[in-house]
Amino acid sequence: MADSLGWLDFKDFLIELSKQVMQSKNQLDSMDAACGDGDFGSTIASAFERAATALKDAPVNDVGALLTSYGSTILSTAGGASGPIFGALFVEAGKAVKGKTEVSPQDLALMFGASLKRIQQLGGAVLGDKTAVDSLEPALRSLQKTTQAPLREALEQAAKASETGCESTKHLIAKHGKARYLGEQTIGSVDPGAYLVSLLFDALATTTKPS
Repeated sequence: MADSLGWLDFKDFLIELSKQVMQSKNQLDSMDAACGDGDFGSTIASAFERAATALKDAPVNDVGALLTSYGSTILSTAGGASGPIFGALFVEAGKAVKGKTEVSPQDLALMFGASLKRIQQLGGAVLGDKTAVDSLEPALRSLQKTTQAPLREALEQAAKASETGCESTKHLIAKHGKARYLGEQTIGSVDPGAYLVSLLFDALATTTKPS
């Protein structure tokens, strides 16, 4: 039987995700240093911290509005390319479930499908380009295949798919951002954006419980 996640589940998830991102700041910076400026973690952790703080003023009992509010804070506070990408991830997911108090497995697939579409529009990345897409697209495909499965099972499978996609970026050559100029030097390092997406799905799988 399909179950769902409510507004409070998503609020708990977003708070937990922000905590994990902040705790991973130095690790994300190290990942970025291998193929970028080395400030991805510092930049994004600050934005996620502010987004979590802003949740106290987020609309109540509207999952879509909650996600949109969270993403909008990231958009307005994170600089560089990371703000638009990760802000859009949550804003577009929120738009897909605007006005909903409960989210089903089918809704989750719609949410992250909208997120992936917008991220690809913004950056032009496809699977294999060593970006967040390499972690997000496998998770989405997993969710699309498990819309009739119990919610916890669907989320756990999506988290595993995202983690596998993240790990795959170790063997890829970066094709976007400043990292693309380093070519084969980027082989052997995990893309920090892909890692952040894997944190997202892990937090969603571990902090939410079927109703």
